[in-house]
Amino acid sequence: MVRPMNPEEIRRLLESGLPGAEVRVLSDDNTHYQAIVVSAAFAGVRPIARHQMVYRCLGGLMGNEIHAMSIRALTPEEWRAQAG
Repeated sequence: MVRPMNPEEIRRLLESGLPGAEVRVLSDDNTHYQAIVVSAAFAGVRPIARHQMVYRCLGGLMGNEIHAMSIRALTPEEWRAQAG
């Protein structure tokens, strides 16, 4: 049986895989998640490639422990522009 994951566990995995990133992960049911990942590593990278970078941090957890995840992957500049 697949063990549900705590959003905090996912946040730590993403921060480990994307050093220096600011990560926020939310979930109402520990199966479906929303992640906001802000990283300078996303500069000049297309959105699909950004998502792939996030998925690589999570490996085989995607589709198993993590049933579904909505991802917002932004550079610090994009994050500041949205917050403004």
